[in-house]
Amino acid sequence: MDSPLSNSAPSTGRPAWVNAIRIAVWSVCYFAFYFVQQVAELLAPLLLIVGIGWSALPHLMGIVSTSSEASDPQAHDVIVRVSHSIPDHLSVGSHLLTPSSLIFDGLALMAAAALCATASAVAARSM
Repeated sequence: MDSPLSNSAPSTGRPAWVNAIRIAVWSVCYFAFYFVQQVAELLAPLLLIVGIGWSALPHLMGIVSTSSEASDPQAHDVIVRVSHSIPDHLSVGSHLLTPSSLIFDGLALMAAAALCATASAVAARSM
């Protein structure tokens, strides 16, 4: 029987410092997975909404343009000018952003959040 002042863990037979290091490593892993999960859950819906809205906006402007063509020619000209000014891609530094890339990134972040949730559950069990 081990005394409370023994240098080994009671159930595993390993030194206490090995268990402390193991818990510290799993704690850092749990923190990292949980942090990535939180950031991904925050950004994924934002990217999805922006990507879907950006891809739908030219189509909606086209519908409004055809419906306003007969009623007011000036409004029709303004709507056509605005619909043609909506870019199909943006270059931010060396990154090229398109509506489909934003939608894909949003879905990829949702997958990353699910993966990190699973990994953080495994890390929590291993502590």
